[in-house]
Amino acid sequence: MKHLRYYAVAAVVFLLDQLTKQMIDANVALHEQISVIGQFFLITHVLNDGAAFSMLPGAQTLFIVITSIVAIGIVWYIERNWRTGRPLLLTAFAMVLGGALGNFIDRVLYGHVIDFLQFNFGSYTFPIFNVADMGIVIGVGLILLDAVLDVRRERDKATGTLEGDENGKTHDITSGTEADEPAR
Repeated sequence: MKHLRYYAVAAVVFLLDQLTKQMIDANVALHEQISVIGQFFLITHVLNDGAAFSMLPGAQTLFIVITSIVAIGIVWYIERNWRTGRPLLLTAFAMVLGGALGNFIDRVLYGHVIDFLQFNFGSYTFPIFNVADMGIVIGVGLILLDAVLDVRRERDKATGTLEGDENGKTHDITSGTEADEPAR
């Protein structure tokens, strides 16, 4: 049952995405802009028939097929690996799953997604996005972080790098002996 927490993370991302899109659709006219922080952060209601950040407009069938494959792959991965002790990686995949399903449902039902978060940096406007896109991007960022941490763990394991305990004493993890160096 512990692995259900990862599906709960996916459900939270999915539900937040759907709720915010419904709120925008019901309360903000298409192409209307509402200033949140001057011209830096705006709520702007747009319809996106492309991928994240409006890439590849009009390729709905491709996105539906790819998202289906990705979602099935993530569920398979979570089911196969939830006992691995890598909660960061599994949480990251759950965030990607929630975001992917949020945009997937909109593409299947409406042929587009609602994007509404707009950030401007001087004369540059970052592509407008939604909560599902945030889940995907944050999830991918956490996957990359986990990969970096995994490389570091493997390197430390191979070289017998010292680890500190709760008292600040260091121990050689390969031999179990106390060392003179301070913990890093």
